[in-house]
Amino acid sequence: MLDAKECERARVARDRRYDGRFFIGVRTTRIYCRPVCPVRPAKAGNVGFYPSAAAAEAAGFRPCLRCRPETAPFSPAWQGTRTTVARALRLIDRGALDDGSVEQLAARLGIGARHLNRLFQRHLHASPIQVAQTARVQRAKRLLDETDWPITAIALQAGFGSLRRFNAVFAAVYRRPPSEIRRARRS
Repeated sequence: MLDAKECERARVARDRRYDGRFFIGVRTTRIYCRPVCPVRPAKAGNVGFYPSAAAAEAAGFRPCLRCRPETAPFSPAWQGTRTTVARALRLIDRGALDDGSVEQLAARLGIGARHLNRLFQRHLHASPIQVAQTARVQRAKRLLDETDWPITAIALQAGFGSLRRFNAVFAAVYRRPPSEIRRARRS
């Protein structure tokens, strides 16, 4: 945590270098702000400094509607829509699309399926289905290389609903069937 004198200097100067590093709680209004807030600065005796927005809220302050502390650097909102895509990728990695739909994934994220598709196109240049399919194929390839499981078990473990679908997708990606990959590994 910065010392109070340094925080006060940054607050009065609205120094952007300190944005997100601390928050200002104004005792008279019970509002907390970022150091770059455009409102008229409160008297020095009426402010306190907090290392995080959560600390200011725990002390009984509510967020400023002008500087919007939830958008300060290092907050999830600072990352914008990348945060939503990252959450979706974590869910896909855990198998959200192995037995669910894009609509169900979008609902878990609190957005619509069309918006989720747009975000994936913007940030990854692929759809959620394509991302999930790539993850499944890579999981299957790893299992082919590292285990001696039957190909049917690998297909199911990787998240494919059927052996036929697994063979078709695998052959499209690797330009050869999984059995050929396994034979090459053994020899």
